Amino acid sequence: MAALVRISSVCHRGVSPLLFRSCSLIRPLAVQKKDRDCPYLISAKIHATSSNYAGSGSKAASLHWTGERILSIVLLGLAPVAYYYPGPAVDYTLAAALTLHGHWGLGQVLTDYVHGDFKIKMANAGLFLLSTVTFAGLCYFNYHDVGICKAVALLWSK
Repeated sequence: MAALVRISSVCHRGVSPLLFRSCSLIRPLAVQKKDRDCPYLISAKIHATSSNYAGSGSKAASLHWTGERILSIVLLGLAPVAYYYPGPAVDYTLAAALTLHGHWGLGQVLTDYVHGDFKIKMANAGLFLLSTVTFAGLCYFNYHDVGICKAVALLWSK
């Protein structure tokens, strides 16, 4: 990815790129242009950024990506903490982190595979409902039962 940024910075200075025909990422198609004087491949542009954030000029996509990575690292750190120091604080932290991790992951699946305004709105509403019910269920389990940490320990002990 750093190489792509470097190529685009060189292109803006007026230097023609060696490997690409333009500053954006392109991939050649298998179809050639009908004009025999200039037989070169037609190219289709690949957008490296999401269309939701492409024209906004904000760093929302970058901050979201950073948040996802931080949450993944926190989840990796919570595993040994949950094993060695089980308790309500760790249980509720796990409930929040696992729900947010699943919400963001399923949100990316919806972004990739659901098309059409109405379908996107319905899928997002269903995702928010699922995430809310998941978090509420995990909190209920933590409060009225043994909690996530001890439940996993009980599963491993048998």
